[in-house]
Parts: sequence; C-alpha cells; structure tokens
Amino acid sequence: MAEVFPAERLRGRFSGINLDDLVDWRVVRIWLYWGMFWLLVMPSVGVAISGLFNYPDYLGTSNLGLTFGRLRPVHVNGVIFGAFSALFIGECHYLVPRLCGVRVPWAQWGVPLAWLYNISLAAGLISLPFAQNHGLEAGELPLFAEIPIFIVIAATTAQFLLTIARRLEAPLYVALWYLIGAFVWTTMNLLLGSFILPYTIPGINSAAFHGLYIHYIVGLWLTPAGYVLIYYFLPVAVRNPLYAHQLSLVGFWSLALFYPFVGIHHYLYSPIADWTETLAIITSMLLIIPVWTVLVNFFGTVKGRWDGFGKNLPAKFLIMGSLMYLVGCFQGSTEALRSIQQPTHFTDFVISHSHLTVFGTFVVWAMGGLIYVWPRAVKRELWSWTLGNWSFWLITVGITTMGLVLTAGGLQQGFEWMNGTEWLDTVVRMKAYWLVRTLSGITMDIGMSLLVFNLMMTALSRPAEGREPVPVPGAAPIPAGGPAE
Repeated sequence: MAEVFPAERLRGRFSGINLDDLVDWRVVRIWLYWGMFWLLVMPSVGVAISGLFNYPDYLGTSNLGLTFGRLRPVHVNGVIFGAFSALFIGECHYLVPRLCGVRVPWAQWGVPLAWLYNISLAAGLISLPFAQNHGLEAGELPLFAEIPIFIVIAATTAQFLLTIARRLEAPLYVALWYLIGAFVWTTMNLLLGSFILPYTIPGINSAAFHGLYIHYIVGLWLTPAGYVLIYYFLPVAVRNPLYAHQLSLVGFWSLALFYPFVGIHHYLYSPIADWTETLAIITSMLLIIPVWTVLVNFFGTVKGRWDGFGKNLPAKFLIMGSLMYLVGCFQGSTEALRSIQQPTHFTDFVISHSHLTVFGTFVVWAMGGLIYVWPRAVKRELWSWTLGNWSFWLITVGITTMGLVLTAGGLQQGFEWMNGTEWLDTVVRMKAYWLVRTLSGITMDIGMSLLVFNLMMTALSRPAEGREPVPVPGAAPIPAGGPAE
C-alpha cells in the first residue's frame, strides 16, 4: 500500500534523516489546538460587536463591559496574539527543525511555554471588558498578561535562534531569514509597547511611538511571520521549488529597511513633526517593493502546477491570502498619501485595509499551514475535503465582501464629510454597509467553524494506515536540504 504521507528522500547532510522524527509533535499540537480555539472565539467577538453599529442596544445598555469600546480590544488582541500567533508558533515548531535538520533545543520548555502564553492571553483578554487597559491599540493587555507573554516570546526566540545556529547546512532558506526577523524584532517591540511606552513617554511623543509600536506589530511580526508560512508551505504544497530565492531576499531587506518608519502615516495633519510624516509617506510607498517581490515569487512558484490547484486546499488558502495581500497593501500604501488620507481617515476604508491584511492575508496563510500540518500532526488523512472546500469558499466570499463594502462605504462617508454633510446623516447611510459587513463576518465565522470541526474530526478518525490512501499534497522540495528526488 502506498504511503499516505510519502517520505522525503533528501541529499547532502540531510541524507538519511527522517525530518518528521525531529519535530516535537506534542508542542506542535498544543499550539495548534489553542490556535483553533482562538480561531473560533475571537473573530466571533468581532461579529458580535459589528452588530452594535446597526443595533446599538442589542447587548444591553447597563453593562459597560459589553460596549464596543471595551470589546473591540478583545477582538483585535485575540486575533493578532491568539488566532494568528498561536497557529504561527505551532507551525514554526514544525518547519524549523525540518529546515535546519536538528531538533529544537530545551524540548521540555515547549508545552509549558504554550500553556503559559495562552492562559496569560486568555486572562488578559477577560480583563479588558473590566477596564484593565493601557489604552494603546494592540497594546491594551494589562501588565500581568504582558510579562508572561513577553517571557514566552523571548524564550521561543532563543529556542529557534539556537536551532538555526546548529543547522546542518550553512545557507539559510528565506523562511528562516523572516523567522529570525519576526522573533527578534517583536521581542524588542514588546519591550517598547509593554514596559516603556505606557509608563515613560507622554503627550504627542506617546502618540508617535504608539504609531511605531502598532505598525511594528503588523509589519515586523504579522508580515514576516506570514512570509515564513507561505515561503515554506507554498513550495511544499504545490511540489515546486521556490521561484527566485534572490528575489525573496530583496523583499526581506526592503521590508527591514522601509517598514520601521511607516508608523507615523496615521498621524498626518497632526502636531507630530512634518518631516517624520513625510518620511512615513515615502517609506509607505516604498513598501510596494517587498509586496511585489513576494507576490511575483508566490505566483512564480505555482507556475506549471495550476492543473491540480483545485484539489490542493493548503495552496488555495495561501494563494487566496496572497490576492488579499495585493489589494490590502495597495490600500495601505496609497492611504498614506495626504491626498488619499484626507477622505479616508477615520472611515471604514481603513477598517477594510486592516481586515484584508490581518485576517484576509495573515490569518488565512496560517490556516493554509494548519491544513497542511494538522493531518501530519495527528497522523490522519483530512476527514473531509468537501467540508474543507466549503470552508475555503465561505471564508473567501466573506472576507471579499467585507473588504468591498467597507471600502465603498468608507469612501462614500469620507467624501460626504469633505462636502460638508452632517456627520449623523452619513452614519444613517452607512447602516446598509454595516449590515452587509456583519453578514459577511457571519459567513467567515461559519467557514472557520467548519474548518475547525473538520480538523477535529480528522484527529478523531481512524488512523491513516488502516484506510485507503488518498493523495495528499505533501512531500516536496526541502530547500535547506536539497530537493526531494
């Protein structure tokens, strides 16, 4: 009987190594279990609070903890640090030892760190409706949650850096470049946002540094972390080598050089020094370079493999996320221009951009990696490809609809403000857009619920060895160790 997950036959110093034996599957599973939990809960919080735009009293009027201002930080932090980050760290525990050819050190830390991170995050999120809040977007969590989260990220950074230092072959595949950047930059950024900014930087300087902090979360955590996932999982899912490794490094260094300055672009026309605003605009436009380099690389990698694309669930999620990335980053760069920001600032146009990138790109990429890794982590075939395909289309239709209606509504509202229309009159006209937004969020939630159900049933189904094998996108080029034969 053919193997369900064919073994790689590798060359060079990787010859004779079973890469799966290097993976600590307990750690991978616990992070992915938590990631799926956050994937169910946190987007649902977003749907619940979006309903307040059309029905402001439906959660009651006497409990401040159920108001939009208290619940939105739960949604934002839960999606970034829960749904995405838990899946990302779990998938890194899968791909790092496979790319390096050695185990992740201090294996006894793995499970306790996963529990410490996620329990601390849960406690912090529960505290937010009770007004335990720093008041900094994406930095709202109280100190009792931020300290253990920082410890876990710092410890995980040390584990991965030591693994990479002990790798069998000197060349670094691009996913490892981005992984080093994501963890090192974020460890430093958490120092800024958790321990320095809330307590020592006052006034307009606090706003300026907050702009930097939140964009470092997006651009120096979510972005390179997302690149780690797609640069690893897309080639192995479609069984094609990476299109251009040198091009990927152009993307890495342009991201590293340009992104640290873009955070001020949300503060145009503010008391912040004009030269910093202009620098943020310039670097925001220069971010088109890493965006286009990675997109050329992704679509070049799939070249010649489109014939089997329809049945390849991980690749479908990864490519769909890439399309969202193209649209979302075009929005992000252009809205940094003063002429574009004037009609779009404080409107749903910005919310469209954040949903298309944070969820439509990075969380979707993490789901693509999850679909690839989970059957291997539980040694089962995917329970239902049909259910997985329904998940894909529900999520795709939902996020596409949400992006379109928020973009259109935001532009309409912004230009009405510029024409002198009363603010309250514009709010009335936004209600139809907001209703569609809520319905599209429900569609996405159903898709994610079906996906998690499918993966749970995968874990509970009969072992793959006892069933008729089904082709699964799997064994493929392992860039650090040479291509599979």
